[in-house]
Amino acid sequence: MRSALLISKPIAPPWTDSNKNLVRDLARAMTRTEARVMVPQGAPFDGAISEPVYLAAGAYAPSRAANVRVLKRLLTGPRADVWHFFFAPNPLTLHAGRVASALRRVPTVHTIASAPDSLEKVASALFADRIVVLSEHTARRLRAVGVEPTVIPPAIGDLAVSPEQIERARARHGLPARYVLYPGDLEHSDGAATFVRAAARHRGDDFGFVVASRPKTPAAHAARERLAADATARGAKVLWLGELDDIHAVVAGASAVTLVVDTLHAKMDYPLVLLEALLTGGPVVVSAGTAGEELMASGGAKSVKPSDDAGLYETVCALLVDDAAARAMGARGGAWVREHCAPAAVAARYERVYDEVIAARR
Repeated sequence: MRSALLISKPIAPPWTDSNKNLVRDLARAMTRTEARVMVPQGAPFDGAISEPVYLAAGAYAPSRAANVRVLKRLLTGPRADVWHFFFAPNPLTLHAGRVASALRRVPTVHTIASAPDSLEKVASALFADRIVVLSEHTARRLRAVGVEPTVIPPAIGDLAVSPEQIERARARHGLPARYVLYPGDLEHSDGAATFVRAAARHRGDDFGFVVASRPKTPAAHAARERLAADATARGAKVLWLGELDDIHAVVAGASAVTLVVDTLHAKMDYPLVLLEALLTGGPVVVSAGTAGEELMASGGAKSVKPSDDAGLYETVCALLVDDAAARAMGARGGAWVREHCAPAAVAARYERVYDEVIAARR
């Protein structure tokens, strides 16, 4: 059986990073390929061959020392039949990957799971035999600068959240009986500010507004304080939650999950939390003009223009008028995710890509 080295952040808990979750799910789902993943020392991964490249699980962005360890593995470690990169494209890592793959003469695939703001600027430095993106939105950006990618959606396994888990989360966090959830960024996008303004339009007690976001940086903590103060000044009733170990239950309990933002900076093209919401049976509200808008094809999503708090409020009110209809909408979306994003289906598509790049090199 051929082998594929999946080059990524450390594949280890916590599973709060959509990029490494994609690697985890693909490694376990491949049937014609022996997957090799990079893990912290002393923390083998169940489901693939573990290579202890990293010293620890690390932060969201690997350190320079961690990147050096990865490069050393590429230059001196066992030669796999294909290298599959998952790092965010930037000039330094692209140069290192190009040099290493040229020296070792290994067929290469590069999945861009989170398209950077600078994608067009670095596109000319992309070196892999095949570039894979997760959405047509990112594919159009690359085609506009002369790069033809392959589009393969993200992988996500099914979720099973029981009514008992939802009720425990409701009691634990003081969640309203019916609520709209914003589980997005506080620092880089205007999504939370738009959500607060939408909440300020609501004067009844028939449903509530909940923000669940883990502040990753001091700037994100400061943004949360500003947003909470703005909500208070506007008279908006918003429940603020931080990093949660029962986030799936909070998502599943929501009447609607919204991610109306002006940028998906540092998020997967199809944000993982939106796929999770659909899998647990709820409708989602996405940003018009972003990759997330492609989830409209699932039948489980509505779209709103970024920064349009009035449109967001009107959309969630329309969804909450009829819970049964909203749940039916979410169920359609969940069926679409299970069909198109099931790990087995996505892994099979990647294995066909491996077939092609290996054959082309031969």
